[in-house]
Amino acid sequence: MSQLLFLFIAVPMLAFFATLFWQNKNEKPIGNIVRFAKVFNILIAVSYAAWWMINGLSPVSYKLATLYETEHFVFAIQLYYDEITAVFSIVGALLFFLVATFSKYYMHRDAGYKRFFNTILLFSTAYNFIILSGNFETLFIGWEIKGICSFLLIAFYRSRYLPVKNAFKAVSNYRISDVALMLAMWMMHHLTSRNIIFPELGDAKTLAVASGQAGMAIFIVCMLILPAVIKSAQFPFTTWLPRAMEGPTSSSAIFYGSLSVHIGVFLLLRTHPFWEDMAWAKTVIIVIGASTAIIATMIARVQPTVKTQIAYSSAAQIGLMFIEVALGFHWLVLVHFAGNAFLRTYQLLVSPSVLNYLVHHQFFHYIKPEQKKISQLKAALYMLSIKEWNLDTIMFRYIWSPFKWLGKKMEFFQSGVLMLVLGVAGIVFVAAGYASPKTFQSLQHILPVVLISIALAVILFAFSFRQSALKAWRYLITGHIYIIAAVTFNADHINLVELVYYISGVLLAFLLGQYCLQRIKAIDNDILLNRFHGYVHEQETTGFLFLLSAMGMLGFPITAAFIGIDVLFTYVQSGQTILIILLAFCFIFIELAAFRILLRIFFGPHKKLDHPVAFRSS
Repeated sequence: MSQLLFLFIAVPMLAFFATLFWQNKNEKPIGNIVRFAKVFNILIAVSYAAWWMINGLSPVSYKLATLYETEHFVFAIQLYYDEITAVFSIVGALLFFLVATFSKYYMHRDAGYKRFFNTILLFSTAYNFIILSGNFETLFIGWEIKGICSFLLIAFYRSRYLPVKNAFKAVSNYRISDVALMLAMWMMHHLTSRNIIFPELGDAKTLAVASGQAGMAIFIVCMLILPAVIKSAQFPFTTWLPRAMEGPTSSSAIFYGSLSVHIGVFLLLRTHPFWEDMAWAKTVIIVIGASTAIIATMIARVQPTVKTQIAYSSAAQIGLMFIEVALGFHWLVLVHFAGNAFLRTYQLLVSPSVLNYLVHHQFFHYIKPEQKKISQLKAALYMLSIKEWNLDTIMFRYIWSPFKWLGKKMEFFQSGVLMLVLGVAGIVFVAAGYASPKTFQSLQHILPVVLISIALAVILFAFSFRQSALKAWRYLITGHIYIIAAVTFNADHINLVELVYYISGVLLAFLLGQYCLQRIKAIDNDILLNRFHGYVHEQETTGFLFLLSAMGMLGFPITAAFIGIDVLFTYVQSGQTILIILLAFCFIFIELAAFRILLRIFFGPHKKLDHPVAFRSS
């Protein structure tokens, strides 16, 4: 029966590929495929849970496949089933059924009907990858796919300004959580000297205590709390959640009301054995959860839009779940999760009808409210809540603006000659680092830092660049070259196949992206990054190909670079603080720069006025 765990992932994945062969107008066959997937998903979840309970509630573990293996590293897809998985899988299957059934009628004759169900089925695959994950590598595959699905659904109405802007805002937060999870995987590998599965997290904690590696354990826990806080929209990252409601109501229900937003709670539940004895970690989680519950409740009470109210209310309830996880009330968390997920899904799905009723009722039965005096404290809290505690402004000013400012200070990179020299020098460094790293042994401590600093400088320049998209795209591949060079000089020896994994993935993505941008440039010789162009209207296939290339550039799980990046991380030692910080920033801003190019060139209001153009505001 352990082998049947694969069905949880296989069914929505096969349905996703099946729907790709139909056109948008073929709603009936697409609906039939989705109907089969959602019914079969419920049967699998309920049947497997019943078999699991009959057989004594013993956890089930199954290694599905080993993608790459060396003496010091194993990349395997490991599946795991226990009471946490049972609850999340049944709730997920039921909510997928409800939302898909609702969406069949809600999205009828929508221009993005097929695109919507493609993304929902892919999300279902990612969700099952996460809840069935038996190790960090498997969890990270689902984590990445889920993030892309979320991005695509927020920007579903891609001809409008705000959905595109808010999709980029959400993916900026997601990328921080992605890199934090990568760092947790990396440090766990250095702590245990192997790739462990989740049931062994308790042993890893014991090993950290016995070997005196408390610093490693603290770092891992911090890197686990951060992605959990971001994905579940906890303080101070709460404001991305209402911005994510720009997508269709049904996608908001399944993503930001029910399933996706609770993944942070799942991560804390799954990794609880590692940090359950750390009082400071429990205190941090409780403080974050309590702060979110209080602040989000205050904000929700004064918001003028129903989706924003539901978003903040959901974040407040998840804050309480964080407290319950930290206190060890895991069954209470699972019950709380199921109740909150169903409630928020219901609220979001009926919200259009409720609004229609309330508007009608207010029109015929309006009663002017009485004027009441309020204290200065209440007035201050009211204004703070109306402004959402200025969290958006604070995040932009103190996190993103400094990096944009740094990127703008790198204007000397605009020189074509300099970039050519940098590119050639980077390739030479990669070859020299692989062929004879011992030749530069005296510079081994400083040279990787210098090379990764060059990579970060180039990437930040691409992130803030407002001229040609082709130039910005070339800067990103240059950044990748210097990342590879830095890691090759940092390691005593790297297997050639590991470099091939990384280079082949990003190189193919770069060439595909270059081809797409050249095609767009040939239209009217205008691909500047100082505005939205909206070329997806007339070049939808090219836009899809560039989306694939952007995902490949960041090492998404559709290219060999996904394995290559994960393996190369292991060659950075745990004591190299500066190197790992710079490397983390590189991987954060590579994705943001690539997706910025995608959004500016293909999404947003079309610059041509030969068709209806959405207003800038909603």
